[in-house]
Amino acid sequence: MTGPLATRIAGMISTACEGRLAPEEILGSDGSLSALGVTSLAVLRLIDAVEERFDVLLDLGGSAAYLDSFPLLVGYVDAMLASRVVAVEIARSR
Repeated sequence: MTGPLATRIAGMISTACEGRLAPEEILGSDGSLSALGVTSLAVLRLIDAVEERFDVLLDLGGSAAYLDSFPLLVGYVDAMLASRVVAVEIARSR
């Protein structure tokens, strides 16, 4: 997976893991984050970083399937950012 958003999130995962995973490793992964070695503590750090950086709220209630893999996480954040853009455009058109 490539692109600016994927690259940014891969860097955030690397930082959350205290550099134990290189961003390039993460970018090439389609397996689970836990299989990569991302710990539950690193996931919490990552959630905080993503929420702060992108001004989104990652829902941990119910199914947090978007945390199952890197591509799912990138897709989820991308969809949240896109929906925010659409909401702004709708508000402006009124």
